[in-house]
Formats: sequence, C-alpha cells, structure tokens
Amino acid sequence: MGIGSARLGNLSCGYRQPSSLTEEVLLPSPSPDHVVDWVRRYLGDLACDEPVSSPRFRGTQAAADEALERFDVRGYAKRRNQVWPVSARGASGLSPWIRHGLLSLPRVWDSVGEGPAADVAKFRDELLWAEYSRHLYARLGFGLAGDLRASRGVVASTDGQSPWDRSMACVSLVLRELEDNGWIVNQTRMWLASQWSVRHGARWQEGEDEFFTHLLDGSRAANRAGWQWTVGTGNAKSYGFARWQVEKRAPGLCASCARRHSCPIQNFPSDRMLAPIEPAAGLRFDNDLQSTSGPLKVQHNDKAEVVWLTAESLGDDDPALAANPTLPAVFVFDEPLLSRLGLSGKRLIFLAERLAELGEARRVEVYRGKPGEVLDRLKVAATFAPVPGWKRIAAEVEPVEIHPWPWLRRPGAGSLMSFSAWNGRNAR
Repeated sequence: MGIGSARLGNLSCGYRQPSSLTEEVLLPSPSPDHVVDWVRRYLGDLACDEPVSSPRFRGTQAAADEALERFDVRGYAKRRNQVWPVSARGASGLSPWIRHGLLSLPRVWDSVGEGPAADVAKFRDELLWAEYSRHLYARLGFGLAGDLRASRGVVASTDGQSPWDRSMACVSLVLRELEDNGWIVNQTRMWLASQWSVRHGARWQEGEDEFFTHLLDGSRAANRAGWQWTVGTGNAKSYGFARWQVEKRAPGLCASCARRHSCPIQNFPSDRMLAPIEPAAGLRFDNDLQSTSGPLKVQHNDKAEVVWLTAESLGDDDPALAANPTLPAVFVFDEPLLSRLGLSGKRLIFLAERLAELGEARRVEVYRGKPGEVLDRLKVAATFAPVPGWKRIAAEVEPVEIHPWPWLRRPGAGSLMSFSAWNGRNAR
C-alpha cells in the first residue's frame, strides 16, 4: 500500500515498512491553540496523509465530559442503527473517548441508569460487547488477527483496487465520513465489512487495517472482533449487505445514487459456506488469567518518579495519574510502531489535543521514540492496559507501581467462544 492520498478507495493509507529511526527525542509540549501545526511539524512524517483535525471530535477531557452529559439514551433502541439523515441517528458517538480512556466503560454504564429500561438495556448491551472485545484481545493478543472459529477459504485479490465502490452513494457517504471525521456508526461498519469480504471475497484483515488507519476509536480489540463477527470467521455466520438495509437505514439515499437503476447490491449476496476450524488457541479457556486481567489491587515496589501514560488510558481518572497528582506525566509516541502503521493524522491530532489539555494542569513530557528506551532507568507508575503492546513495554520498563484496569466486568478463565454465552455467564 502506498502512503500518498488518504482516500480509501485507492487503498492508500495502511501498513508500510518502518523508516530509519531517530534517537529518542523530548518534544516541546503541544499547546491547545497550535496542536495541528505541532503534529505536522513533529509527527507529520509518521502519518499517511496531511494531518488535519476531525471536524466533529476533539481529543480532550472537556469534550468527552460534554458529549457524555449531552447524550440522551431515550430512543436509542430504535434509532441506534439509523444512518441517514444524520439527525435521525441514535448512536452515542462516545467511542473515540471510550477507546482512549477519557470515558471509562463503568462511568458510561452508570451515566444512563435513569433512562427508559429498553433503551438502557440495549445501550448497555453495546458497552458489554466492547468489554467482551477487550477480553478477547487481552487473552488472545495478536491471535485475534487470525480466524477464530471459521475460515472463508481462498480469498479474492484486490489487485490494487478497493472492494468499496465509490460510485455507490451508500459506500461513498460512509467513506467520506470515515475519512473526514474518523468515525462511522456501527451499522455502516457492518456494511463496509460485508461488502469487502462477504460480497467481494477479500481478506478481512486488509479491510480491518483500512478501518484502523482512520477510526479515532480504532482499537484492535473492537475492530478485529467486529470484523470477525460480521464476515463470519468469529461465529460462522456472515452478515449480508444489500440494498434493503440502505433503504431501511438511510431512506432516500438510493434515489440520489448514480447506480440506482443498476445497483450492485440489489439482492443479498450468495455467500459460500464457511469452513469450521479448530477454535483459536485460548478461546475456550484462559491458562494465564493474571496476565489477561492485570492486578486486582495496586502493586507497589518503590516510590514512583513519573506517570507513564498510554493511548489506552489518557483520562483525568486514569488510576495512576489520579493517584500521583504531583508527578510528571510522560507520553511516548512510539516511533517504530507509528512508522509501520501509517495512521491518518487525525488520530495523532486527537492524542495531541489531550496531551495539550493535560499540560495546562500538570507537567507533561512528550517524547518520540521507543517507549522502553525513553522510560529506561525511570521509576514508573502506570495503569495496566489489556493490550499486548502494554505488556511488552512493561516487561522492559518494569513499573514500580501498577494500578488495576477499570474493567466493566473483570475477566474470568471461561470460554469466549460466543458473546451471548459470555454475557449470560458474567451478568453484571
């Protein structure tokens, strides 16, 4: 994949080989008024496009708190899957802040408690899916990139062409929103994933990478789990995208489409049967629950000198940050990782906006380099994060103070073969 234009139709953003790496560099802290310029100057070569901010989402605690306060769960059950017009949507749009820990799942769960029972139940079910995805990723790690329970067999080549046909009004609408805002509703994520793999037959991992490039809420946990359950590799049942869903969820959109009389998705796809496979290792039982779930209480080995912040947990109520209000906070833009990922600049700006905001309240040091080397020889306080990258870096850094992750449901050792079984077994 190239690294020029960010347009997904050209498959231009995505994975690339790392460039030559510089020494670890302490950067000047970003200021709230100049975040975009700061990212362009200090991180622009790591982005796959010209860094610009999302017109909808700001990566600040203030924006997160305001969005949560503004969200009204009433009507969520009926409107959560509506796509267009935007005014008809019921989706919360909270996921970018949830993904980066500015809003914890327990806090969001509690915030809707006074709403109508049916709407609260449906919204909380979505929060539980997010938690289930985190359990999957915490346990399986990079194994979540492989088919979990079924295989689609031989896959089609993209031949440098995107399976997403922009001549279709539905696809064009969704891709513009993804590229511009860095966010799309869950219904349209299913549309694009199904179009990519179920109808076109392309590798779901490549489509997931395209999502990950642009989504402000892009996490390997939710992204990979969502793709697997949509295309059928997670549950052997695929979601078929057709014109029927567009007319139901985006009424009137088809009338504006240049392909309305020759619609490529007029009927549901005739999907081939998926072949069952041996479930991914660890899916049935967790042999190392402590590594998956992290500490149950704070672990102290020495007096910390700094708080290590990660992209998983940047909120004011990050446990390590809140417990050490006088210590400097350190954030490292992981140069080898970001060089390989080639993310959209929107994602880097979202992170920098939070660092700039936090820097107005306490001392924040921002580095570009390898986290393990930047933090070497420092006595670090950190909050456990249920991702393999945290575990790898923590093994190098050896934090002297580790705080528990704020789980909505703490992981157990039982099966993760299905969300429904997990949900029933772990009723909150």
